[in-house]
Amino acid sequence: MKTSAKHLAREAESSTVFETVARAGYVANGIVHALIGIIVLVVASGGDGEGDQAGAMKAVAGAPAGFIVLWLIAIGLGALGVWHAVESILARDLSGDAKGAARKWGRRLAEWGQALVFLALGAIAAAVAMGARPDAEETTEDASHGLLQVPGGPILLTAIGLGIAIGGVSFIVMGARRSFRKRLRIPEGRLGRGVTVLGIIGFVAKGVALAIVGVLLVIAGVATDAETAGGLDGAVDALLDLALGPALAWLVGLGLIAYGAFTVARARFARM
Repeated sequence: MKTSAKHLAREAESSTVFETVARAGYVANGIVHALIGIIVLVVASGGDGEGDQAGAMKAVAGAPAGFIVLWLIAIGLGALGVWHAVESILARDLSGDAKGAARKWGRRLAEWGQALVFLALGAIAAAVAMGARPDAEETTEDASHGLLQVPGGPILLTAIGLGIAIGGVSFIVMGARRSFRKRLRIPEGRLGRGVTVLGIIGFVAKGVALAIVGVLLVIAGVATDAETAGGLDGAVDALLDLALGPALAWLVGLGLIAYGAFTVARARFARM
């Protein structure tokens, strides 16, 4: 069974059509992040909007022929999710020692994590295309409330929040250290420098947003108050409550737009 799975994964990885559709998933992800960034700018300026993935999908749905675009986004994100799942199956240990095995399993877990994220985003896009109008903030609060009712739920919610916060910090570190460049074939010259700058700004901004989401979940777990929990939209609201909040939200919004542009470029330069 294991050999069969790896054989199928290798065949999928060698498919030019599959790779092309998966690369299109980066474009779809970039569009979604750019829309989230724009919505955050609107909210920071006093307007209304949902600054998260569901809000971005609903914005697309309201555009002419939006349901067609949503289906294209769903297909691209779904293919990208499957691609990362394939990469997880094919993760290999070339050194043969304990450190090499640890790196292999670390990469495998990271690939599965990305696969789940992209598959979930693809499912949201498909659901909105079919007429659903999900509320990510309400869903997060409901899920947190349900988790807080079970034995050990507050501890688990706190752990989830810590995990997301750590993920946010890792994004910030990747941006600051430019380590994202390892997964891309970035060209020399002005274009390469531009892509790198977009990556630095984008990774740091997304990391800040994820870190705030994680902190909100940790607070909800420690205080056993589900209403404190929130997603990206809640993170924006939390920023706006701070001193210089609108300015900070503007920086995050612009950063998410930069991340979106970087992700579109990633479709061209990603090592796949």
